[in-house]
Amino acid sequence: GTRKDDAARAVPAECPAVAAPGDSRARQLRGMWIATVGGTDWPTDPSRPAAEQRARFTRLLDTARAMNLNSVVVQIRPDADAFYRSPYEPWSAVLTGTPGKDPGYDVLAFMVKEAHARNLEFHAWFNPYRVAQDRDRSKLAPTSPARRHPDWVRAYGDQLWYDPGLPQVRDLAVNAVMDVVHKYDIDAVHFDDYFYPYPESGDFPDAATYRAYGHGMPKADWRRRNVDTLVQTLSARIHQDKPWVRFGISPFGVWRNRTTDPAGSATSALQSYDDIYADTRGWIRKRWIDYITPQLYWPIGDRAADYRTLVAWWDRQVAGTGVQLTIGQAGYRVGEDAAWKRPDELSRHLALNARHRGVRGDIFFSATDIAADRRGFASRVRADHYARPAIQPPAAPAGQRPHTPDPVRGVRA
Repeated sequence: GTRKDDAARAVPAECPAVAAPGDSRARQLRGMWIATVGGTDWPTDPSRPAAEQRARFTRLLDTARAMNLNSVVVQIRPDADAFYRSPYEPWSAVLTGTPGKDPGYDVLAFMVKEAHARNLEFHAWFNPYRVAQDRDRSKLAPTSPARRHPDWVRAYGDQLWYDPGLPQVRDLAVNAVMDVVHKYDIDAVHFDDYFYPYPESGDFPDAATYRAYGHGMPKADWRRRNVDTLVQTLSARIHQDKPWVRFGISPFGVWRNRTTDPAGSATSALQSYDDIYADTRGWIRKRWIDYITPQLYWPIGDRAADYRTLVAWWDRQVAGTGVQLTIGQAGYRVGEDAAWKRPDELSRHLALNARHRGVRGDIFFSATDIAADRRGFASRVRADHYARPAIQPPAAPAGQRPHTPDPVRGVRA
């Protein structure tokens, strides 16, 4: 790839008076999540014929285009399974209703092709540790690693999880992601906010793993190190094998509260650092990720976690790091309560974002909410902010600076 780029830049521009386009504030990432777990956005009914499912997916992509979005973030490994033929994990039950059943076509290849045909970037969204939405292991496909290696799996709350402290679990997650990176023309690898599970009654049952691998570290530090190891390993592998593929994470919107840590935000909410062992601020500072999309699912003026306060805090965290900041927006909350009954609440969020140079776009949760346009919120965002299309900000592999695009060539009158 480097030799090809060097050769391209050696060719002189045909219009030397016209500079190649650089960065500008008009360049934004505008995206929406397409959630597949439980059929949230797609496919809503696994019993429907594949052709009907495909038509529904392309309608969601057409919704993105009509909204003048330029990216979709599509969940392709919702529960330790796959939307493609994987040597590591079974076909997802989301597609057919039956774990491990072949849907009859390469779902991921179809998705990527249709997204790119509409000039939409495709961010492949993986969940690294969640295995199932209930505790009944007999519902898993016989070929699932969770069935073959029950010692990797922990029951917690109403769900099954892989134990993040096991090296075998990290290897599986890395292999699953890199299989997709190698085989498909994706634009980014994307994780959301699920690392260690959100706290429920009791502690996550990893005492035996901690005894085997903790080596005397405080358990919380050890858990954070386990997640750090996965993030750092994937960052290195992705950027080594395909430098143009970005690695982004969309964490819970609060790293730590200021009452816990002077470096934290002036909020009083759950803390990803302490509660799910995700050191999101550390990943930015170590430049392990290319973009971060904190889920700022609170309204402006919220008492516990004011949107205004959090945007400013995250803007300060990315300053000078090269990590792009985009904001996760809660389309799903529109109409919920008094604060979210304002049809312009999310439009106000984007207007506030424009005051922060570090904010380079937004991703909306989720596709169905954009399509439903409850209380006209999506129409308002489009009219106020997305009336014209936009191209994404320039990106570069971790540790590098974006280079100026190649000069214009092959011009025809």
